[in-house]
Amino acid sequence: MKTAIIFDCEFLCLEGSQRRFWCAAHDPDPVIAQIGAVKLGLGGEFPILDTYKSYVRPIDRFGKRYPLGPYFTNLTGITEEDIDTHGVALEDALSGVDSFSGGARFWSWGKDELNMLAISCYVAGIQPSIPARRFDNAVKLLVAAGMPIEDLAKTPSNKLADYYQVEHPPLRGHDGLDDALSISYALQHLMKIGKLQPEVLDQI
Repeated sequence: MKTAIIFDCEFLCLEGSQRRFWCAAHDPDPVIAQIGAVKLGLGGEFPILDTYKSYVRPIDRFGKRYPLGPYFTNLTGITEEDIDTHGVALEDALSGVDSFSGGARFWSWGKDELNMLAISCYVAGIQPSIPARRFDNAVKLLVAAGMPIEDLAKTPSNKLADYYQVEHPPLRGHDGLDDALSISYALQHLMKIGKLQPEVLDQI
């Protein structure tokens, strides 16, 4: 069965970082601290075949570990203990999610790969290990399924399943895996009811 990988990243921020484009003197670089991914089957009942979650040790331009601010922890639920206990080097996290993908295409709500690869790898001084051509924007899929542009603009990834009134287990917003699941539940629903053809994921 063909598969698609739906993923989401959580990256460092302080309150207001996004509004400031991470340009304040005290803003950290928006490097990733967590990757969540879902392997979605593109046939049959479009099953969720597997999930992946990795905590990443966020490092600055000098190789030192960034501390997590209280705003970030409150937003994402990611704690210093999570990073200390489960955090891995960026290279290992990328290798892990690439292996998990089995070569399938990656989709995120927007362009999370820029933080996962372009920014994080640049700051860490390493070569990106997954080429840009393997990533795409899941917003395109919702456009193809007929979601109104005005709704797309105001619906974050963690609210997508609720937008389509899909029943699902409790999800925590701004958790990489849970946000990826929210997107996956919505895509699964749209493929089941025929509003999104699975072939579209190969054609866009």
